[in-house]
Amino acid sequence: MDKKKVVVAFSGGLDTSFTVMYLAKEKGYDVYAACANTGGFSPEQLKQNEENAYKLGATKYVTLDVTREYYDKSLRYMIYGNVLRNGTYPISVSSERIFQALAIARYANEIGASAIAHGSTGAGNDQIRFDMTFLVLAPGVEIITLTRDMALTREFEINYLNEHGFSADFAKLKYSYNVGIWGTSICGGEILDSAQGLPESAYLKQVEKNGSEELRLTFEEGELKAVNGQRIDDPIKAIQKVEEIGAPYGIGRDMHVGDTIIGIKGRVGFEAAAPMLIIGAHRFLEKYTLSKWQQYWKDQVANWYGMFLHESQYLEPVMRDIEAMLQNSQRNVSGTVILKLSPKNFETVGVESVNDLVKSKFGEYGEMQKGWTADDAKGFIKVTSTPLRVYYTNHPDEKI
Repeated sequence: MDKKKVVVAFSGGLDTSFTVMYLAKEKGYDVYAACANTGGFSPEQLKQNEENAYKLGATKYVTLDVTREYYDKSLRYMIYGNVLRNGTYPISVSSERIFQALAIARYANEIGASAIAHGSTGAGNDQIRFDMTFLVLAPGVEIITLTRDMALTREFEINYLNEHGFSADFAKLKYSYNVGIWGTSICGGEILDSAQGLPESAYLKQVEKNGSEELRLTFEEGELKAVNGQRIDDPIKAIQKVEEIGAPYGIGRDMHVGDTIIGIKGRVGFEAAAPMLIIGAHRFLEKYTLSKWQQYWKDQVANWYGMFLHESQYLEPVMRDIEAMLQNSQRNVSGTVILKLSPKNFETVGVESVNDLVKSKFGEYGEMQKGWTADDAKGFIKVTSTPLRVYYTNHPDEKI
């Protein structure tokens, strides 16, 4: 009889390495190790993953590169919406998990796998993101989670791998990192103490630049298309260019505290220079180019978009409706934003845009009105005050 096929969502870390070997040796599966790359793996890491997968007993290894899909189907909407969870966190690596899960589910269906395995524990959000996606897009395919179901310890997994001839440096580190195109999350160490922050040494990218410099980001209908005058049509390369410029200043570092999907509070450090600079510039450009109510309603739906994305509701149909609204809102969001970068900080300086609503023939704020007369202004103010005058005329005892 043919062996059953299992697709392992393979990151190369301890849990997924154990999963590959255990399912191949102990359960007799044909293991297909699939690394879904959304921009967080270097070519060297992917090559090492492939070598390790075969050493662990995988029948086949594949890299599923979905970085551009991740941008096209989610990241650009997060930029359109200036999405920051709790006003702080750009939903960095957590948003990538959905697209890794989508890629794994498609691959499992393609090869006719009978099971999908991942290395999530039972105490985090990722188990939900993976399981829900697989349940919807690969119905009937068994989901295997050894780390969660067997309550495995790091020591057990390391010892098992060593005993079966696989030696790798899985020593317990003070911090754990998840690196992605939209930022790096940091867990462990001082993060576990609510009263402490992270030391400089905890960050992967150190502060190397002093002084200040100007950064010019050019958007066309909400999408970043040029950096310092250099046109970059590939959005992934544009993000990487901004990261290259901003990260040496230590820009984009912060601590996020929020509610997890399973109901407990979670705390995570992060460094995300490109996301914070791009979102900061984009939001600033929108202040010049969108109407008051466009900004207001876009903020409302964008907040929901970020929350649903974080909470594994990407496949909810309303997300497509929100994306349509966000995209339509960007039709006039074009221009160049000037930022000033300095160590651990950036300032929004100004905007150059043909759609600049600050430049108006009706008047300049605080200077001179051109679209109305003084009598018009006085009449407007009197009419606007009418509801208050009516109320306090009837309730004079409530006057402050």
